[in-house]
Amino acid sequence: MAAISANAVKDLRDKTGAGMMDAKKALEEAGGNFEKAVDILRQKGLSAAAKKASRVAAEGTIAYYIHMGGKIGVMVEVNSETDFVAKNPDFQQFAKDVAMHIAAANPQFLSRDTVPADVLGRERSVYEAQAKESGKPAAVIGKIVEGKLEKFYTDSCLLEQVYIKDPEGKLKIKDILNQMVSKIGENIVIRRFVRYQLGEGIEKKKENFAEEVAAQLK
Repeated sequence: MAAISANAVKDLRDKTGAGMMDAKKALEEAGGNFEKAVDILRQKGLSAAAKKASRVAAEGTIAYYIHMGGKIGVMVEVNSETDFVAKNPDFQQFAKDVAMHIAAANPQFLSRDTVPADVLGRERSVYEAQAKESGKPAAVIGKIVEGKLEKFYTDSCLLEQVYIKDPEGKLKIKDILNQMVSKIGENIVIRRFVRYQLGEGIEKKKENFAEEVAAQLK
């Protein structure tokens, strides 16, 4: 097995908040596979988020973001365990950053667990039909459909989306959340959000305001 690099250990620690030795052991157990190592840490309860996930978070803040010109508005509820943490500047900034991300990335759901069964079923049916229409062998259609569903989650679910302010484009919102849990030392939960776009649902010339927001945040 190839040696585990210090950079790989650091990346895993950044993503999960686990200790250095735990991160290294998880990578060794996973044969260097990063995502598998993340799962191993979570299964063992060694990531900071896993250790705190069962604790009740009922305090927090409702952050908002209004795009310049009032074209897009977002409100998001982010919960913490204590009012003390809710007033922490890092926590407040995190909530604001999440609101700005929602404005730019336009997620439709909070997480993959909150996607309605009928929506998921419709997406699956479309992907299966596409795979069959393209003449793919029956043996691989299942894998193709699962791959497309993963892409659907990444595009549509807030926690699965790549964080727009991550310069390397690697960290997802759930990774940024785990980092904040590790830094703050409390369970933190993105509870719910709402996003309004001016004129949404009205037939008119479409303008991509989301791209404007994303460009401003880079």
